[in-house]
Amino acid sequence: MAVNNFNLSGLSNKEVVAARAKYGANSLSFKKQNGFGDALKGLAKEPMVILLLITSGIYFISGNTGDGIFLASAIVLVAGISLYQDSRSRNALEKLKDFSQPKCKVIRGGEILEIKSEELVVGDALIVEEGTSITADGIIVHSHDFSVNESILTGESLPVYKDKAADDPFIFHGTTVASGLAVATITAIGNQTRLGQIGKSLESIEEEKTPLERQINNFVKKMVIAGLIVFLAVWAINYAHTANILDSLIKALTLAMSILPEEIPVAFTTFMALGAWRMMKMGIVVKQMKTVETLGSASVICTDKTGTLTENKMSLAKVYTLQENRIMDANAKLFAAAEQQLLSLAMWASEPIPFDPMEVALHAAYTSSGLKDERPDYQMIHEYPLGGKPPMMTHLFENATGHRIIAAKGAPEALISISHLNSDEKKRIAGAIEVMAADGYRVLAVGEASFTRNDFPVKQQEFDFEFKGLVAFYDPPKKNISAVLQQFYRAGIAVKIITGDNAATTGAIARQIGFQGADQCISGDELMALPDKALSTQVETANIFTRMFPEAKLKIIDALKAKNEIVAMTGDGVNDGPALKAAHIGIAMGKKGTEIAKQAASLILLEDDLSKMVTAIAMGRRIYANLKKAIQYIISIHIPIILTVFIPLALGWVYPNIFSPVHIIFLELIMGPTCSIIYENEPMERNTMLQKPRPFSNTFFHWKELMVSVIQGLVITGGTLATYQYAVNHGAGEPLTRTMVFVCLITANILLTLVNRSFYYSILTTIKYRNNLVLLIIGLTVALSAALIFIGPLRNFFGFVPLNVSESAVSITIGLLSVSWFELLKWRKRKKMDHGFKV
Repeated sequence: MAVNNFNLSGLSNKEVVAARAKYGANSLSFKKQNGFGDALKGLAKEPMVILLLITSGIYFISGNTGDGIFLASAIVLVAGISLYQDSRSRNALEKLKDFSQPKCKVIRGGEILEIKSEELVVGDALIVEEGTSITADGIIVHSHDFSVNESILTGESLPVYKDKAADDPFIFHGTTVASGLAVATITAIGNQTRLGQIGKSLESIEEEKTPLERQINNFVKKMVIAGLIVFLAVWAINYAHTANILDSLIKALTLAMSILPEEIPVAFTTFMALGAWRMMKMGIVVKQMKTVETLGSASVICTDKTGTLTENKMSLAKVYTLQENRIMDANAKLFAAAEQQLLSLAMWASEPIPFDPMEVALHAAYTSSGLKDERPDYQMIHEYPLGGKPPMMTHLFENATGHRIIAAKGAPEALISISHLNSDEKKRIAGAIEVMAADGYRVLAVGEASFTRNDFPVKQQEFDFEFKGLVAFYDPPKKNISAVLQQFYRAGIAVKIITGDNAATTGAIARQIGFQGADQCISGDELMALPDKALSTQVETANIFTRMFPEAKLKIIDALKAKNEIVAMTGDGVNDGPALKAAHIGIAMGKKGTEIAKQAASLILLEDDLSKMVTAIAMGRRIYANLKKAIQYIISIHIPIILTVFIPLALGWVYPNIFSPVHIIFLELIMGPTCSIIYENEPMERNTMLQKPRPFSNTFFHWKELMVSVIQGLVITGGTLATYQYAVNHGAGEPLTRTMVFVCLITANILLTLVNRSFYYSILTTIKYRNNLVLLIIGLTVALSAALIFIGPLRNFFGFVPLNVSESAVSITIGLLSVSWFELLKWRKRKKMDHGFKV
């Protein structure tokens, strides 16, 4: 696009700096964000922190200063870990916001630049064109067939046409360009825009929690309620036995601490935010956190053809003239007059400053055709943008002598229906279309009209058109697209093509790339005419949808959703907006996608590469699987802690209070990093993309999986209590019994961490997974546990004693046996699955 067309030079660099210093950045900000302060407030409301504060206070009151100091230190450590995790999540989200920020075009120093919207300043010359989102307020200085959708401000859904001579020559932040192009001088940015001034209402809008988030929060709430009930019961039992209110309270608080699974919400937030950040590094921008949760369940991918399955590098391949009734190769050096006229009309029917690949190809063909270049002599006086079903567009040009050119191009069906053609001509045209479409060419028809008056028709179809011929373009399939499709199919994901192109061309390309169901096709008009029941069947059986328009695309998405499919939809144009918004996963193309498409989508592929969707779905499955492993680990390891504290007390065993709050806090500090660091960093398992998509309706806490975790926890509990009884039966005192139970529990915890890295593959396989954090965290756990037992002051504080070889062997062996049985269960599972997919 040449800046000379607008006769504008825009601001200089010095003027930009001055404007930014005076007016600030172009961003809407209402609530004062204080990430650290908000995190601290949230931390103060955490049940675990409250329990620690209460218990620490009781220790100080009762004179146990050492225990009080330890718990106070634990509060600082727990707070530090939580704030660190919160900081990681917030930093990841901030980077995502920066990546997904809208871009805009400005004229500065006589050049067109693409900048981030927040870098826009007052006085800038902003260029807005069809499909873009307007990012500031301004006044129009140049426009062409320019209309804007201002529904965000006015509620009116119909576009409003504007130019510099209109009563309302202004554009506003938040509105979108429906058609044409305009250049506007920016008059207000950020909070000073009209949207900014009414934006206070946006503060009250809170993002809805996802189903998984609600399930996790409900589970944690239930555990908190259970903890409160057990806390009161244990307090009452202890008080009845000892009549010591503070000692009873401490013992009850110990159990309450062991019940609270406060790691679960932290793990959820961390996994989702860091997962989105990892995807961003791969060129996949996730705009909404809930998309990460949904990705692993995607069961249908609806993809457009041009630029997604194909290269979007249109080259003019063939031309057909009705006058001569012949198809010629576009690379021919010499064209006859009929072909030259056809090329000329096709160029005039294109935008004067082309950006669409087909229009770029037509301008290039016109330039090399040998015809005199008449473009400088003509000015566009009227335009009918792409519209209608099937679509077409018309341009009217006029030179200084008053000579007019009225040229149209569009879908062959559109031009055929409004041209005066006899049955023989229609038959010849249909034959030419069939020949070219069979080779995968995209075919456009070209027509010409004559009109001398200035009262132009409301609709372009009202002109008296003469059908001139066809131009055919070849857009080769992307080199990797066949492999990408096979990856989707192996993952159990159906693929459907939704395109504006015709059935023959789309079918030819589909067959070239190994698309399944290339012969199952339906058009937009046919689809809209179907009753609901037939529509439901058709969207399932048909794989190619041609001559699609926004309403038809939306109908497909809604019908698939009604069949409980989790639908991903790719798109790049203005007319893809409704379908992208309606899909569970709207996917916009980062390079060729319009801002409207990017706004409507929940995910942006920066490189316009569909193979990234395979990566995204794999990442979604991996995040979900790892989060499930973390939460199942938390459930499994909490059960033995709870029961090892509760059973000796409830049954009146010789040492009823084997663990105190300091032991529980130490175990909590070990478990927190294990679940949120080790499991988040786990690689994807080999069979992840060979499984069918997870039904989204499934609850996260599936009963069968939950029972596996409960049984794991109960068996470990059996191990710790067996160690307890072994020690007592061999005459051990309370410190020795406590130490043996502690070693058994730590051993079980370490092995459980390793065993639960996969619920399918053996530990011998998972030990080879690349996760450097496993050795680091386990090494730290072993070192800290050894320090508590063998370093005098720590040993005395925790009430431990050193173990001899036989005592250590018993504790460690029981700990290992209480977890290793699960490896036999996985072995049986693999045996059963051997006849299924091979891995």
